[in-house]
Amino acid sequence: MQTDAQVPEFVERGYHLAYGKDAGDFRFNVMAIIAILSFGMFAATGYDALAAVGAATGCVAYYFYPLKERKPRIGAGQYGIFIDGFGLIAWRAIGDIQLVTHASRFSETDELQIRLKTPLDNALLVDWRRLPIWRLLMKLPWMMTYDNVVRIPLPPFASAPQDIHWQFQRLWKYYR
Repeated sequence: MQTDAQVPEFVERGYHLAYGKDAGDFRFNVMAIIAILSFGMFAATGYDALAAVGAATGCVAYYFYPLKERKPRIGAGQYGIFIDGFGLIAWRAIGDIQLVTHASRFSETDELQIRLKTPLDNALLVDWRRLPIWRLLMKLPWMMTYDNVVRIPLPPFASAPQDIHWQFQRLWKYYR
């Protein structure tokens, strides 16, 4: 059984992506600094609101800490697609891989959607959804919908969304 800290062997040979270098700089660093300053001011003044602000910003910094790590978060190899905190999805269980763009007023957000042909329990070769207790409240690189679609938001990753989609499509066609 592999833990969250261990990287599968096939990751080194296959296609894998870590978060971009500046994906979590603002969110993590600013919130951590505000938390430290708030707790410092609380220790000096004893004002309870500063402790609440420090706790809230500390929780936000803790949530975004994975954006600072440089280990692979998603990727693909000969056995299937792996997603950190989710597992290894077999190629035969994938029905479609799409790049979907969601537009709002001022921005567009790209996400990779992996539609599964089989139920999730049958699709996973390795199940990594049972995370260590310290990792449960941290940001995960995936979301699951009710209709067996795994959604992966692509903005935090270093590569362009079109390149990521092309690589996953290419590997899916080759290995299935």
